[in-house]
Amino acid sequence: MFILFVSKLMRLVLEGHLCGLFMSTLPRDEDGNLIVRIGHSPDPDDAFMFHAMTTNAFPTPGYNFVHELQDIETLNHRAMNQELEVSAVSIHAYPDISEHYALMNCGASMGEGYGPMIVAKKGLTLEQAKSAIIAVPGLKTSAYLGLRLAWGDVDVEVVPFDEIIPRILDDTYACGLIIHEGQLTYVEHDLNVLIDLGVWWNERTEGWPMPLGGNVVRRDLGQQVMEDITLYTKMSIEHSIAHPEEALEFAKAWGRGIDDETNQKFVTMYVNERTIDYKPEGRSSIRRFLKEGQEIGLIRHDFDVETLAFIGAKE
Repeated sequence: MFILFVSKLMRLVLEGHLCGLFMSTLPRDEDGNLIVRIGHSPDPDDAFMFHAMTTNAFPTPGYNFVHELQDIETLNHRAMNQELEVSAVSIHAYPDISEHYALMNCGASMGEGYGPMIVAKKGLTLEQAKSAIIAVPGLKTSAYLGLRLAWGDVDVEVVPFDEIIPRILDDTYACGLIIHEGQLTYVEHDLNVLIDLGVWWNERTEGWPMPLGGNVVRRDLGQQVMEDITLYTKMSIEHSIAHPEEALEFAKAWGRGIDDETNQKFVTMYVNERTIDYKPEGRSSIRRFLKEGQEIGLIRHDFDVETLAFIGAKE
C-alpha cells in the first residue's frame, strides 16, 4: 500500500497537481518580483517572441523575466540538468526532460511546409549525400530526428549550427543539415537543397506542420506559477505580432548580420497563429513525430506519447 501511495503521489507531482508541496524557491528583485530566467536560442524568431515580456512592454505583476541566449543544443542539455525555469527546447529532446518540465501550448516553432534542409554544393547526388558524413547541429535537435526518420541510419558529426554552411563551402563536409536563418541564406552561397524536411513531413502526414521547437516550464515552480508564465509567454507573442516593428528591430540583433527583409521573412516563418496555440493538428503532429522517433529508437520507449499534455491547451 505504501508503494502504491508513493507512486500515486509522484504521478500527481509530475502532473503539477501537488507541486506546491515541493515548490522551488526563486530569487526576487528589489521590488519583490520573482526572477524567472528564460533560455532561448540566438535567432530572430525566439527574440521576437520573448521581446515584450523581457523588456517590460506590458505588465507582468509579480514576475521579472530575464533572458539567457544559447544555441538550442546547449539549451537542450541545460534543461536536462534543470538549470533554467523556462527554456526553448527541441521537441526531440522533450521526452528526456518531461519529468521535470511541462510543455507550453504556446511558443511553437513549426515548419508549415518548410523546415530544416540538407544542402550541398551543386553536383552532389542524393545517394552520395546519404553515404557521406553529414554535418548536423546536434543529436537532440528535431532537425536530426527528422533526418533520421527521412533517411534512416546516416553518418553524422555535430557542428555548431552557424558553422555548417562555412564548413560545406570549405569542403570539410560534403553536405550539412541547416536550421535557423540558414534556411534562407543558403541561396546566397549557391548551395543545392537535397531535402527539405518540412516539405517531407508535410507530404507524408495529413498536411501537418513539422515539429521543431517548443517552450517548457519547470514543474517544481508549482501549477499556478507554470500557468502564469505560460499566460505571459502567450501575451508576449501576441504583443509582438500586434506591434511587429519594435519586436522586429529587437529581433534583428540576433540575426547574425541578416538584412531587414530576411529578418522579417524568417520571423514570419516561425512566429504565427500556431505560435500562440499549437492547435489540434499541431499537437497531433508532435505526438506522431515522437511516436515515430520511438519506433527507430531515438525516443525513450517509456515516454507516453498519447497522454502528452500541454500547459494552457483547451483540449
